Amino acid sequence: MSSPTPATRSRLGDLRGAFQIYAPSVVYAIGLGAMTPAIASAALALGLTTAQAAAVVVLVGLGSLVANGPASLLAARAGERLTMIVSAVLGTAGAGLAWGTTAALASAAVVPGGGVSEPGRLALFLLAVLLVGVAGAGFNLARQAYLAVAIPATHRARAMSTLGGTIRIGVFSGPFLGAAAQAGLGLSGAFAAATATMAAGAVLCLRIRELTVPGETAGVAARGTAAGAGGGAPRVGQGRPRVADVARAQRGVLLTAGFGVMAVSAARAARNAVIPLWAAHLGLDPAAASLAFGLAGAADLLLFYPSGRLMDRYGRRAVAVPCLALLGAGFLAVSLSAHPLAFAAAALLLGIGNGFGSGIVMTLGADYSPANARPQFLGLWRSMSDAGMLAGPLLVSLVTAAAGLAWGVGALAAVCAAGAVVFRIVLPAGPGAVAEPADVAVRPRA
Repeated sequence: MSSPTPATRSRLGDLRGAFQIYAPSVVYAIGLGAMTPAIASAALALGLTTAQAAAVVVLVGLGSLVANGPASLLAARAGERLTMIVSAVLGTAGAGLAWGTTAALASAAVVPGGGVSEPGRLALFLLAVLLVGVAGAGFNLARQAYLAVAIPATHRARAMSTLGGTIRIGVFSGPFLGAAAQAGLGLSGAFAAATATMAAGAVLCLRIRELTVPGETAGVAARGTAAGAGGGAPRVGQGRPRVADVARAQRGVLLTAGFGVMAVSAARAARNAVIPLWAAHLGLDPAAASLAFGLAGAADLLLFYPSGRLMDRYGRRAVAVPCLALLGAGFLAVSLSAHPLAFAAAALLLGIGNGFGSGIVMTLGADYSPANARPQFLGLWRSMSDAGMLAGPLLVSLVTAAAGLAWGVGALAAVCAAGAVVFRIVLPAGPGAVAEPADVAVRPRA
């Protein structure tokens, strides 16, 4: 049997390096999942009102949104591997700070009526939550950029959907770890578990090897040699496109496909609020609401790899349009459900729609990202996604306040329908990437 060619050995090396992304992603996501359910509870224990505690949860998304720009600059200059390590360490520090501020809650005096007698402790806790969001921006952007370089376009969707699946697995299993830790350590146990797990994820990031990328492509060009591959050309330090250059050159993509991405993200974020809110609207107990949420989550987990295969075989549009159509139908079904079984079926439909689109945001971002400005573009792309995550629950809140919960949920169905139409128009039919990086290279403004 003939031995692999040098090009084949290089590609196989890249694939092995890419799969190293999944282990730290799962471990880090478990830590994030362990602490997420405890954030609101800790805020309440620190003396905040229910409404204020709900706003604290938004700090994670807000931190990610404001950090996307700096994260893209760090990845462009220092490379994806170092960006992931720095971000994982920062996330560990944020979780550790949250652990420290909640460890003595039993002795912290909470003033009745929502007041806090130790505002310094509360300020540190808010800072900790914000740091975790900031860390998530760099960690998510860097691993997406890494896979975009390491995986060939023919397998890109599977790689991205698998990455999305590993994150879902971590977030799904993390709360169980957090609950077990709280059984022994109290509320702070969730943050202790998150700190330990995120630290383990940071250690695993150290094992990720550098990618050797020719020329000016995004990644860690020429700061190391891949096993079995030759050295790469040095990254060109002068003439690197700025974020403003990328935004100007890619404004058409950002305003069209970017709107579809915002719709997907808005639906995903709002789904987490809609299911428990509608369960309460029907008079169901929290256990029933959790069961409906669990059914949706199970459907979500089962579909992440099939969705990637479909994208690689039939194209991005074949998944993006049905994803939003199913999510829209699910929201519409929820708004019309008046029986627990009908509500459970609607929640299951939402889970199917969300799982069917696993990896679509990351895959499209990798497809559209310019070869010489990938981190900069992905920073903009993730900012649109994060903006959608903030806008979805806000839309539900505003419309519900004005016209009732059914209309608030129905508004999400309309957003999903609009996003599906946009994707149907702008995404090409057939397999393959929606754009070749070499065709969308950004010329820096002099």
